Amino acid sequence: MPPSIAIHSILRTMTHMAEQIFISDLHLAEERAETLALFESFLRKRPRPGDQLYILGDLFDAWIGDDDDAPLACRVREALTETSTRGVRILLQRGNRDFLMGRRLMQAIGATLLPDPFLTKVSGEPTLLMHGDLLCTDDVAYQKARRRLRNPLFQWLAMRRSLTWRRTRAAEYRRRSGEVTSMTPADIMDANTDTVLDYLHHYQATRLIHGHTHRPTVHEYHLPDGRIAYRHVLDEWHADRGAAWVADEVSLRREEIC
Repeated sequence: MPPSIAIHSILRTMTHMAEQIFISDLHLAEERAETLALFESFLRKRPRPGDQLYILGDLFDAWIGDDDDAPLACRVREALTETSTRGVRILLQRGNRDFLMGRRLMQAIGATLLPDPFLTKVSGEPTLLMHGDLLCTDDVAYQKARRRLRNPLFQWLAMRRSLTWRRTRAAEYRRRSGEVTSMTPADIMDANTDTVLDYLHHYQATRLIHGHTHRPTVHEYHLPDGRIAYRHVLDEWHADRGAAWVADEVSLRREEIC
């Protein structure tokens, strides 16, 4: 590397202001090799030492447990471990597809598992981070199923089964989920406005960032106390493109990932 380029690279690292990077809904799976490659490239190039990378659920299309030894699970563990080793802080929330992520995975990759919801500061604003499925209260059937799947006893029993058994059940879950989604009206699967306002009020937040609905946009709300709140919906990633919301000390912006 020429000296001028090396010096420029060092100066960029020295002057880098730590950022918060928010992504979700990559739905990584063996058959989505291009999305996995995009994610690995993103981890190598985008987060820099000192940054905080928030993955707000559904990193995997199905996670059968922290003992998964499939090639996909191993590649993702390796990529995330390399990222945290570089000084990037990784913080994850469980989604409706990877609710079996646990402490063993966090320890392996050097990450922190966040509760859902989680209140933090983003560009100085009190911000609520969620996967997003808790906001879809019009989908009564889904909320009932969610309570069952998140039951600690159900999860304890599932993790006592073999990897082969869990892989079979995960494939069935993915198939049924696709069928239900195709037959359910889209508005029922979206965030309920009253529920959003309830969460904002309860946590005294003026910003909400979430995924799950796959409807990337920014919603504006006028709160009873006169404040304005914003709801940022994260993108679902595809084979050749994704997106992240990136915050520095003063602003929050959307970045294309390709």
